Amino acid sequence: MTPPARASASWDVASEAETEALGAMLARHRPDLSSAPFVIELHGELGAGKTTFARGALTALGAAPPIKSPSYALLEIYTLESLVALHLDLYRLIDPAELEQLGLRDYHRPQHLWLIEWPERGTGHLPVPDLELRFYVRPQGHRIEAQSCSEAGAVTLNTARMATRH
Repeated sequence: MTPPARASASWDVASEAETEALGAMLARHRPDLSSAPFVIELHGELGAGKTTFARGALTALGAAPPIKSPSYALLEIYTLESLVALHLDLYRLIDPAELEQLGLRDYHRPQHLWLIEWPERGTGHLPVPDLELRFYVRPQGHRIEAQSCSEAGAVTLNTARMATRH
């Protein structure tokens, strides 16, 4: 079996608006979801921009504001025109086995986009990501580094990079 193509990208963002715009841009360049779901993991400390990124992505996909972090519910589901988006925030998760109660397996299918904050807290109970994004706080804003984990993730990053050059 051939390993997936690898791609990486990084962005420096100076504001919430730029972080939201990046989320929107990556959401618009997602792959066709008709044959498989697309999973994006969002790693980073508190206040690094994960929820802001997710808000930008969800808004671009057609979710109506307000879009907030699902920290207490763990999961928000957005049924949109052409897909279902799941936004998970696992910060308050105590035991990864708690995720079984959410019925996540039912959502790992075509036409579904996943945005997972604090995915390391759900290890062993989450699907393999297509993209991993790491958020870092900097004095002048944030740095966001992306790494593909699948062919679909690599295509998404390469397409997004091409779009930002024009």
